[in-house]
Amino acid sequence: MPFKILAFAGSTGTLSLNKRLVSHAAQLAQQLGAEVKIIDLKNYPLPLYDSDLEKESGVPENALAIRAMMMDSNGILLSCPEYNSAISGVLKNTIDWVSRPVPDQMALAAFTGKTAALLAASPSRLGGIRALASVRSILSSLGMIVIPKQYGLGSAKNAFDENNTLIDESAHRGVSAVVEQLIHVTKGLNT
Repeated sequence: MPFKILAFAGSTGTLSLNKRLVSHAAQLAQQLGAEVKIIDLKNYPLPLYDSDLEKESGVPENALAIRAMMMDSNGILLSCPEYNSAISGVLKNTIDWVSRPVPDQMALAAFTGKTAALLAASPSRLGGIRALASVRSILSSLGMIVIPKQYGLGSAKNAFDENNTLIDESAHRGVSAVVEQLIHVTKGLNT
């Protein structure tokens, strides 16, 4: 039975460098035998987390949909933009809503024991790696197994061609190493 990976970027921008990067990584994961589902957080808009809203209306349908896809997956492949040296607001808000308790389900069921691989892309030379430390900390505290390898693609505007294909060979090797480790660890945990 193939193992399943949910892939997405922590960005909603149409021209997001992180969407391009996670798409490339997802293709590599598929080539290595994973069943990969790519989603766009733009298609799952969520209000800012608010405990009063949660009490009044419960967890929003879009958060429940993402939660269900995460629960159906063995791991996630995530490309994280860096905003002001930290995690993007849309990614943090998504995590906050998906982590909320749901009746008749184990707490943090969408996260616990699942693997996660972290990538980042940025127009800066640092490649978004400062955000990955906070994303790693958050996901680990929610019970995910965040693989050790990660990759930050610096000067990312120059790494893709006009068809959004990753043309930077060094970047390809870096992303491949992360994806290969994700596949190895996920397979090991699910066989």
